[in-house]
Amino acid sequence: MTSTALVLGATGGIGGEMARLLVARGWSVRALNRNPAKAPRTDGITWIKGDAMSARDVAAAAKGVAVIVHAVNPPGYRNWGKLVLPMVDNTIAAAKANGARIVLPGTVYNYGPDVFPNIAEDAPQNARTRKGRIRVEMERRLRKASTEGAKVLIVRAGDYFGPRAANNWFAQMVTPGRAVKSISNPGRRGVGHQWAYLPDVAETMMRLLEKGDALEDFATFHMNGHWDDNGEQMVQSIRRVTAKPKLKMRRFPWPLIVLGSPFVALFRELREMRYLWKVPVHITNARLVSVLGEEPHTPLDEAVRTTLEGLGCLS
Repeated sequence: MTSTALVLGATGGIGGEMARLLVARGWSVRALNRNPAKAPRTDGITWIKGDAMSARDVAAAAKGVAVIVHAVNPPGYRNWGKLVLPMVDNTIAAAKANGARIVLPGTVYNYGPDVFPNIAEDAPQNARTRKGRIRVEMERRLRKASTEGAKVLIVRAGDYFGPRAANNWFAQMVTPGRAVKSISNPGRRGVGHQWAYLPDVAETMMRLLEKGDALEDFATFHMNGHWDDNGEQMVQSIRRVTAKPKLKMRRFPWPLIVLGSPFVALFRELREMRYLWKVPVHITNARLVSVLGEEPHTPLDEAVRTTLEGLGCLS
């Protein structure tokens, strides 16, 4: 299955990984960007000037495509209420016009404590946060669109990390561009946390896309990724990869985040997601394995090494 795909958010983490992987698999790839001249030069990607907030721009870029990767998010976690739903509505309209499949990176924000800690795809989505309720509404609209001419694939995973993405929690644990001298851990000792290596997420999406019409019109899958069962395995991996077994672990400055949240938008958004570091939230991948046979999985130390190299933290 090869055709033409439009990637929204191709300069971001999962959007960039998907764009490169689609090209490698023989797809023609378009990427929408407000300033294509400053976009990274990647062979095989056709950059188109436009904004995901413009229905006209998205419709023009999506003409004739079979897949739309909707990997665009408000920068710095900001302005979700104003931006997220209009952007997905534009994608839905374009997908319906072309009979395309929308590929969405899902989040655990959709779920509340009533389904913790182990969450399957059919778990009720009773979000307790503002961003969570927006994500629930987003998926409701996508499900409706799947009955009106579009198709949808949602792949839900844990917190992203990878060699070409700096806007994530892993990048908060170290200092991008500098050798690792300490680790700031947002979690609690003994509390499990789920991570997802971006190249593995993209590979999972690709293998599912390659199933073609064997997928349901509205298909949702969960990834296991890297499950840190005690909240310290990621820290230990960073120590091994940097060859610094006594690397100091500091607690993430949550008190500062709480105090500054009324005044700093980013702090306000981070504070809202703090609950995901206080309790174990584990999405399970039995359905994914039943369809693919296995989940693409890079060993943790290898994934951490390439991530630290990409962030400029290893020579």
